[in-house]
Amino acid sequence: MNPFDFLAAFIPFFILLMFAMSVHEFAHGWVAFKLGDNTAKSMGRLTLNPLAHIDPFGTVLLPLLIFVASQGQFIFGAAKPVPINYLALRNPKKNMVWIGLSGPLANILFAVALRITWPFIVTLTPNLATILKTFILINIILGVFNLIPIPPLDGSRVLMGLLPDELASTYAKIEPFGFLIIMLLAATGILGVFVWPAIALILNILGMSF
Repeated sequence: MNPFDFLAAFIPFFILLMFAMSVHEFAHGWVAFKLGDNTAKSMGRLTLNPLAHIDPFGTVLLPLLIFVASQGQFIFGAAKPVPINYLALRNPKKNMVWIGLSGPLANILFAVALRITWPFIVTLTPNLATILKTFILINIILGVFNLIPIPPLDGSRVLMGLLPDELASTYAKIEPFGFLIIMLLAATGILGVFVWPAIALILNILGMSF
């Protein structure tokens, strides 16, 4: 594949991924705001504008590397995390769970909404079928992956909010090594054993196949 064909294939996936990540980060900020923390709003991050959530590595370089490594078959990335001041929350430990869940659930619910509107959109504009299908898949992957309970993924925030304080504090200490742990689990295929069946289950429930 020459560079121009590669870019032509990458850019549509990249745009869809950016919008999915914006939904994800907006949900975190919105729930935190409702629970007492206005940090994201004051910093202009309580928005669906993808430009507000760009991280040079996670949003641009990582998706590009994954797209190249998978020979154009897969794309994934991460947005700049929405800033949250847990001390400003009304009930920090309990609220941490809801804030952690909000991003993944927003992506999954968005995928459900897209699936519900699928027949109407495809009838009006059949050419959008592939794009819409891909957008649904990206949102489900983003939602499921972030539920993994390894720092700094959202699932770890949920787990820390449920664990006793001492255990949660001990668990949080692995965060500096979280990305390395995730990469090792992905490279050995262990991560896929849990992630892909969950994604397949949601797709099955939605009546979609890829």
